[in-house]
Amino acid sequence: MSRRSNALLNKTKKWGSKAGPYLIVAVIALVIGVRLGNIDVFSRNGNQTGSPKDLNYASVEQLYDVMREKYDGTLDSQKLLDGMKKGLVEATGDPYTVYMNKKESNEFKDSLEGKFSGIGAELGKRDSQLVVVSPLEGFPAQKAGVKAGDVIIEVNGESSVKWSVEKAVSKIRGEKGTNVTLKLGRVDQTAPIDVTVTRDDITVPSVKHEITADNIGYMQITRFAEDTAQLSKEAAQEFKDKGVKGVVLDVRGNGGGYLQTAVDVSGLWLKGGDTVVQEREGKDVKETLRAEGNNILGGIPTVVLIDAGSASASEIVAGALQDSGAAKLIGMKSFGKGSVQELQKLNDGGNLKVTIARWYTPKGKNIDKEGISPDTEVKIDEKALAEGTDTQKDAAYSALK
Repeated sequence: MSRRSNALLNKTKKWGSKAGPYLIVAVIALVIGVRLGNIDVFSRNGNQTGSPKDLNYASVEQLYDVMREKYDGTLDSQKLLDGMKKGLVEATGDPYTVYMNKKESNEFKDSLEGKFSGIGAELGKRDSQLVVVSPLEGFPAQKAGVKAGDVIIEVNGESSVKWSVEKAVSKIRGEKGTNVTLKLGRVDQTAPIDVTVTRDDITVPSVKHEITADNIGYMQITRFAEDTAQLSKEAAQEFKDKGVKGVVLDVRGNGGGYLQTAVDVSGLWLKGGDTVVQEREGKDVKETLRAEGNNILGGIPTVVLIDAGSASASEIVAGALQDSGAAKLIGMKSFGKGSVQELQKLNDGGNLKVTIARWYTPKGKNIDKEGISPDTEVKIDEKALAEGTDTQKDAAYSALK
């Protein structure tokens, strides 16, 4: 089996779930898909017949010579080289074709697998305040006494009142073994309290599941990582063994992950041989990826929850299940990321993500910039959510009841 991925770079509200600039929950800043494999998987010459074999860098050398002679400051040669590579790639005008240096490449890999160093807590905004949505069980924040609902007033003595969630993430995260001090406002405290948390390495599972009192299986997939196929299969088997009357698959805020994992997850509902996704270069179909194995959840009524944060691999699963009639979609229109990238390791330790094809749903739709529309549109009621009621999830349960 070839190694495929369709991983995403987005921003997240989770402490390092996908590190800093590499995940999303509600608002997507940047989404970049990736496919791991050999450059020889597809022919690349067809689209670039007019491009010269080599570029003339004489003008670049001239520019550097002038800077070296005239610039009033210190020139960092490594930063200049990285800047040239990034500029070369950005000149394609394709936001999904990206150069990453060695450090960024390592961060990307860790982010995809949910590995990060931090305190282990989810953050959010409530009434314009930066709050702890939930400290993750067993991780540093919870052990240090941080509680859900705490308002973060300061981080290491610096006021965080006007910070975005993303800025707070960048300030609170750090290397394992280092400390971060949070000044917290708490409902049952008359004055703010200081809590010092020692950062640690944290790995968050990509799949969570439960069976409700109404015998409905709920499966949340936060990213399509290397552990997702097995974890989702185990959840699906438990649902089947306990005879659930319906399943809710929640991929809201899921920016993507490995393409093969998306195919495997789709196969929990689709029969072996059913089309999950097609890859096309221009009008030519280069590869059709099909479901494999036992469709454990086949025939069980299913609802997939999507929103504007559902992208790439999430859209592949949602599109495949919708087109096949295996599930109904509830929520809001998805992000709309319909291209495939290939990840190429470079000699400098960096990586190049380069767009190589477009992907299409089983019925032949490319959702790039359009997204996938739900069968039933349900908006999130932010006020209700702050009070603990998820209107989209409730709509999914109601549809199955």
